Amino acid sequence: MYAVIRAGGKQYRVAPGDVIRVEKLEDTDGRVQFGDVLAVSPEAGSVVPAGSGASVTGEVVGQGRGNKILVFHYKRKKQYKKLRGHRQDYTAVRITEIAFDGQSFKAPELPKKEKKVKQAHEGGEEVKTSKRPGKKATKHVAHAHGKKSAPKKAVAKKKKK
Repeated sequence: MYAVIRAGGKQYRVAPGDVIRVEKLEDTDGRVQFGDVLAVSPEAGSVVPAGSGASVTGEVVGQGRGNKILVFHYKRKKQYKKLRGHRQDYTAVRITEIAFDGQSFKAPELPKKEKKVKQAHEGGEEVKTSKRPGKKATKHVAHAHGKKSAPKKAVAKKKKK
């Protein structure tokens, strides 16, 4: 099952469980309703133009900014060059449900992530081991203060006779 929706002037092909990046959405409290559904495919190989009864809902996963795009203006023989950068804001939305013609297709629930707890060793120092396969695991001790020890001073020179 998939649907084609319009959001932010662009069209997206979405299925339950997909995560899409749309133009930045303002004032969303975690739930997003896409009412502009262009087409729905309830079965493999068949596409039905969606009427007013189709809807797609999603939940906001996060917001961010895309990669930088460089815009370079140049006019030859005129000594004119201008370089600008641009980063587009986006909202990441996970599609949770596609409703069409009395049917509802929902995405499976995501498993909850458990927080990992770091184990403290004696003296507040952490011990790290090698994670490369085939290599012998060696222990590296990280100093708590993060500074290198001072170099040892040279032994005093002997007096000349």
